[in-house]
Amino acid sequence: MFRGSMVALVTPMTDDGAIDEKALESLIEFHVENGTDAIVAVGTTGESATLDEEEHCYVIRRTVKAVNGRIPVIAGTGSNSTQEAIQLTRCAKEAGADACLLVTPYYNKPTQEGLYLHHKAIAEAVDIPQILYNVPGRTAVDMTPETVIRLAKIDNIVGIKEATGDIQRCRDILAGVPDGFDIYSGDDATALELILAGAHGVISVTTNVAPKAMHDMCAAALAGDKETANSINGRLMALHTDLFVEANPIPVKWALYDMGHIGNGIRLPLTILSPTYHDTIRAALKQANVAA
Repeated sequence: MFRGSMVALVTPMTDDGAIDEKALESLIEFHVENGTDAIVAVGTTGESATLDEEEHCYVIRRTVKAVNGRIPVIAGTGSNSTQEAIQLTRCAKEAGADACLLVTPYYNKPTQEGLYLHHKAIAEAVDIPQILYNVPGRTAVDMTPETVIRLAKIDNIVGIKEATGDIQRCRDILAGVPDGFDIYSGDDATALELILAGAHGVISVTTNVAPKAMHDMCAAALAGDKETANSINGRLMALHTDLFVEANPIPVKWALYDMGHIGNGIRLPLTILSPTYHDTIRAALKQANVAA
């Protein structure tokens, strides 16, 4: 349904942690101008965990309005409360989002049956395309390929963001899901390999700072041009790894601040990037030819 380089967009904030609407609109223009294929608003990278429901819906509405139909908007609407996830998903549909991204319920540690029933309930409650999101390193729960294949039979569950970096797992999912169900990498370092194995794109942290390069890399990979894709990805590899020297989105928000795109605001319990890593991030940006 969606293809290519999709940015897991940061939520710009002022020094006191308030949402910076002007910086958000500027970032959106930066991505549209540089070929980003879709914007994912208020996911993990967008600090969804520390936005209240009103703020969450507000960022989705502002993103949809600023994009103005030029590229798709996918709204992060997951929660460890099924009812809250339904409410956020309804909000995204009312705002005009093209789809929703729903992370597996974190902290609760549901069973596979619980995961199935959670996502089934949201899909039945809100008629909007929905993308599953499996990131066990953050959520402490892993959605198995069998559960993904089971959920893929529900009409408006249209894909999965798989962030384990496990290529064979994705091959297993692809082999079992119906036509039209898409897989997106949630791991920048292995995204190229996954696309070449049959995935349809990446929901990316790196794209925040290198949108054109990520778009070009994904386009080449989707076209089967391995040589071009590998060449671009080689320049980006330091970003793929170094943007995780501290918990996401700490490093990528600082990188965008250092590039002059946003202020240095971030919400507790996350903190501004340690000075220890400033030169590391700058070196990765320089290697990718996107340094300020």
